This record gives sequence, structure tokens and C-alpha cells, in this order.
Amino acid sequence: MTDYSALLQPDIGQTARTIHLIAKADCDTWLNAQPERIRAMAAAQRFGAKPGELLIAPGEQADDWSIILGAPDTMGPWDLAGAAAKLPGGTYRLSTGDPGLGALGWLLAHYQFDRYRPKADPMPERVLLSTAPAAIAETVRLAQATALVRDMVNTPAADMGPAMIEAQAAAVAAAHKAVLTVTKGDALETGYPMIHAVGRAADRIHAPRLIELVWGKPDHPRLAIIGKGVAFDSGGLDIKPSSGMRFMKKDMGGAAHALALAQLVMQAGLPVRLHLLIPAVENAISANAFRPGDILTSRSGLTVEIDNTDAEGRLVLGDAITKAGEDGAALIIDFATLTGAARVALGPDLPALFANDDALAASLSVGADAVHDPLWRLPLWPRYNDMLKSDIADLVNSPEGGMAGTVTAALFLQRFVKPDTAWAHFDTFAWRSSSTPGRPKGGEALGLRASWEMLKARFGG
Repeated sequence: MTDYSALLQPDIGQTARTIHLIAKADCDTWLNAQPERIRAMAAAQRFGAKPGELLIAPGEQADDWSIILGAPDTMGPWDLAGAAAKLPGGTYRLSTGDPGLGALGWLLAHYQFDRYRPKADPMPERVLLSTAPAAIAETVRLAQATALVRDMVNTPAADMGPAMIEAQAAAVAAAHKAVLTVTKGDALETGYPMIHAVGRAADRIHAPRLIELVWGKPDHPRLAIIGKGVAFDSGGLDIKPSSGMRFMKKDMGGAAHALALAQLVMQAGLPVRLHLLIPAVENAISANAFRPGDILTSRSGLTVEIDNTDAEGRLVLGDAITKAGEDGAALIIDFATLTGAARVALGPDLPALFANDDALAASLSVGADAVHDPLWRLPLWPRYNDMLKSDIADLVNSPEGGMAGTVTAALFLQRFVKPDTAWAHFDTFAWRSSSTPGRPKGGEALGLRASWEMLKARFGG
């Protein structure tokens, strides 16, 4: 695990190379003031100070070189990541002193998932100095939380099954003296029947469970964070094609987001009574797998007719949301890699946001803009509730036809939310299909930082 705290340090006058930030509009003026050797080097590299463009400018002596970096008008999280990935190991400071949001990308440019390649060449450490020491701890925590999501999602299901997700939660709980409770076996079947039904086909090593973490003072506002923990999704008896199954190790991405957000809450000492819930299952295939046409009685008492066993995430979340409501949550946030329809509508970068409270949705949007963690709100369109009607049960888990699949999935979850409880639901991809500096291909946190900004604003962190 990368020690991100070592890579971002207060600037107290240490020896460091300066990264000179040059805006594109100022590039010609800057070049005209430089000696011929630098102008020649800039011409050879076609340097035009585009944001992120890097120029190593030679000095008078062999080791006397400087760094010129094309700078945007406003520094975003990823504008320093390219430089951090290219520069040799050493200590650096910006000509402006404070890296702002760019410090996060600098740190995450050092992220590597090397669990299965321990002999890979280690990445050189580039230390960045900051003149805003009060912001360092927060940036480091965000890098740690992002890395936690990435690591969990990148890990194959054989090594990140329900028991391993429980172990991750136990480690986070122990670090913050939180209380961890795990329900499985007969108690799960009786108390959380939909979680049990989805996971019962897996072998005992990957047996289903509800993982709960509780932290904070009992008299503080109650915050529930819920994450879909489907460690692997075969589709069940409605089996996925091989192309659709290939990356289903990431179907526990919601659990990874929820655990990372809970970690941020506890690290910052946010004044809340935190309740983390992760229904952890594997949607496997065996003789006792739940079937299309089965009727499940949920923890809430609602009966659900199974139209498609590949719509399993909403089932396990329904029982978890019910439990959060029973314990008096004033705010519920859930994360889930729930529907392919969300990716069709919004693509891989934009998590779909649903909320039953306009003020909550607005606060999330403000947070998303502030930290460059985009999201897009979709409607809980009430007319589409008709699509969830069943002839023999209270509702179906997956309407026929596939129309508005993301919306109907969210409407299904809303049926388990108490009417007076503020609720936000993220249908997030948790994956990046291509690499850019600081954002490698693989597991990714999408919507995590936006949620954290909202929580700080709401609870005064």
C-alpha cells in the first residue's frame, strides 16, 4: 500500500525543484524572455503550454534543469498527475506554492495495483510540497479512500468474496474502534430473506452475510451508508453471456465505495452516528439457486416476484435499506453497480444519482462541482412504478421490456425507504476502461468525493 502521507509534505523551505506553471496565453511572452537554449528545447518539443504539457528546460550545469508545466486557468484534481507520473524521484514545489485540488492527482499518480505482481518495478517517489498544510491530511485521506475502492474492485472474486469483504470491513472497524456485526446462516435466512436468497447458491466459503459497522455517539444524527456487495455476479439462473460476466468481480464496487466513505467519516470524526451496511453475496448457480418466478418475502414484508435473477443487487439492497430505516437513519446513501442501463444513458464517467429530497440532491451536485467528481441526477419518475406491478406479489424485481431500467431499479429501492427519510442512490460504474495519468484502467471511485463534500457541508465536518 502506497504511503500517500509521505508524498505530500508542508513546505518549510526544503531543497526542491520548482515546477513553473505557465498558462497557454502567457507562453509566447514567457518564451521570449528565456535564453536561446530553452527556446530551442521548447521548439524541439513543440511546447505550447497546453494544460498538462511538460517541458524539461536545461540550465547552465548538467544537473541544473527546471520543469515547465502548462497550467489550466483553475487547477483540477488531475492537472498535476501527468507531471507526477513522468518526473524522476525527488522533491518538488510549485511556483504558486499551493497545489490545491491538484495534490490529489499527484498522490494518485503513484497508485499501483501490484498484489499479483509483487516483483514489478517500484514507482519512484515524487514528493510534493504544499504551502497549505491544513489541507494535507484531507487530501491524503481522499487518496487512501480512492485507493481502497480501487484495490477492492481490482481484486478477483476468488480473493474478494463475502468473507474477504467482511475482513476489509473488520480492518476499518478496528482502526476506528467501531462495532462490527455480521449476520449469516439461519439468522440471515430469517431476518434478511432476500439477501439470503440471492447468496444461498454459493458454497460455504462465499456464504451470504450482512455486514454492519456502527460508530459515533448515539445522540448524533444517524447516517446510514449502504453498499451493494455482490462479490461476483454470474447472473444466476438467468446466466450472463461470457462477455457480460468477464468483469463481474467489480459488482461489489458499491460495497467498496460505502466502506471508503465510512472510513472518511470516521477519520475526520464527523459528528454522526454512522451505520454502515454491506449485504455481501455471490450470485452463483447451483441446485438451490433462487429461480425466475419465485416469490420472496422481504424483511419489510413486501413480496417480490422474481422476473430475472440477474436483477439481484436491488434485492439485497432492499433488505439492507429496511434495516437502516428500522434503526432510525435520518439520511441514507447507497452505492451500487446496479444497472447497465445507467452506462448506456450516461457512459462510464457519470454515476446516475437518484434522491427523494431536492435539497439533498442539490448539495450533492454542489459537492460534485467543487471537487470535480461529476454525477448526473435522474428522476424517480412516479408513473414508472406501474412497471413494477406483479399479478401475484407486491412488485416484480425487473420489469419486462427493459425500458427505463435505471429508473425502475431506483423506484424498486425507494419502496424500502421510509417516506420521511432522506435518501440518495448512486448507480455507479466503479470502473475505468482506459488509463489517464492518476486514473489507471480498472477499479475507480465515482461519486465518492462528491458524497464526502455533501456530508461535510451537512454535518459540519
